Amino acid sequence: MLDSSTILLAVGAPAEWAKIVAKLKEEGGYRVLVATSARQARGFADDAEVDLIICEAALNKGGGRELLGDFRVLHPDIVRILVKCETCSRGRVADTASAAVYQFIRKPLDIEQINLLAKRALETRELARRHRLLSREIKFHDDSALIGRGPPLRSGVECHNFEKLVYASEQMAELCKLARQVAPTDLPVLIQGETGTGKELFARALHFKSDRNQSPLLFQNCGGLSDELLQSELFGHKRGAFTGAVGNRPGLFCAADGGTVFLDEISEVSTSFQVSLLRFLQNGEIKALGSDKTQTSDVRIIAASNRPLERLVKEGKFRQDLYFRLKGFEINVPPLRHRRDDIPVLTEFFIRKYAEAMRRRVLGVTNDVLRRIASYDFPGNVRELENEIRRMVALAGDGEYITHRYLSSAIAAMDPDLEKPAGSPLQLEGDTLKEKVESLEKGLVEEALQRHRWNQSETARELGLSRVGLSNKIKRYHLERAS
Repeated sequence: MLDSSTILLAVGAPAEWAKIVAKLKEEGGYRVLVATSARQARGFADDAEVDLIICEAALNKGGGRELLGDFRVLHPDIVRILVKCETCSRGRVADTASAAVYQFIRKPLDIEQINLLAKRALETRELARRHRLLSREIKFHDDSALIGRGPPLRSGVECHNFEKLVYASEQMAELCKLARQVAPTDLPVLIQGETGTGKELFARALHFKSDRNQSPLLFQNCGGLSDELLQSELFGHKRGAFTGAVGNRPGLFCAADGGTVFLDEISEVSTSFQVSLLRFLQNGEIKALGSDKTQTSDVRIIAASNRPLERLVKEGKFRQDLYFRLKGFEINVPPLRHRRDDIPVLTEFFIRKYAEAMRRRVLGVTNDVLRRIASYDFPGNVRELENEIRRMVALAGDGEYITHRYLSSAIAAMDPDLEKPAGSPLQLEGDTLKEKVESLEKGLVEEALQRHRWNQSETARELGLSRVGLSNKIKRYHLERAS
């Protein structure tokens, strides 16, 4: 809807645009993001769902035209408006044509003119979008064997997005509905799910749907770092605090004041560091390494884990009080194999994304390819699907369809006609309860091994077993990897 559209201002002096920002927010009901450099503007466009950019030509000493030119290629759906200074030459029309700008205006700024221009530009964008959808719907109304560049919606599946998160399944729709409700609050959020399910995209969407979207969103992966290094990264350090500390450094919590910090792999931090993190969550106090002074910072924490923290709490590996502090709101992202309705939509989205990035014209994808992709379990989840699509787009020739021969061997070997329905019960063998339980255990272990391509570390982690325990069960049930 137009009243929830996002406008990105790429301007050199934000104070000059303050009244315009207020006008756009109050009268138009738009979300307005303000970038003061081309790099920051590109970051906003990569992370948030931007509809319109208004860019000054003089940004970064004339880099505004170059920025809009990049947007034409990387973000063609974003409407582009260029603002020229009073002294800019009128002979630079070719520059605006190369960026395919919707309109250009000159300073001095006129609040009413910009408000009306933004409204008309967004209306035009919406009409163009509806025209494309209707044209594709007419073109692909017949039950052809191929799906073109339009949405793969012949089955009636409707595609949605939560910023850059694309989905169609009911599970994700419910999660995103709840996430939209919690985004404007200051509650800390805990996102749990397997690797590659889209936890970082959820974090980005939560930030840009919050009132903190004008402040920084900073990221820290907590896995594999020592306590000292993690303490330095988050809380900062003073010169000489440890070997190699040659200068003062503010931590992420200080740098992101007023914004959001995303802590990935939070399950990997040590119990001693958990105490420091808990103290910050309780009172917002920061004490840099080697410093005697304490300062405060207003930061919203979004944490993510690919291991269930509740289980780690029961095992005594994670503090219960920290767990409850982190889970002000909890999002459990289901793996891709449990939301197969998302696979066709994501496939189409990634085809468009990488075809545009590689400047390649992909005509479509065969239904045979879609069926095989939908039959595969994707242990790497959305990230694995994305890599698969990127690879196929790179292999496909310009002006070709993506067919069976471009699939990786694992997915090409899938037989969609023999696909086992999701959630179908395992067939139990034996007469006694003990025999049936053993049959069930054997089936579950074998199914998990196949899903993880016999990666015993991943399988053991999912089943809650040690490597030795899993190895014993493989020997006990005489399980063998299919050649």
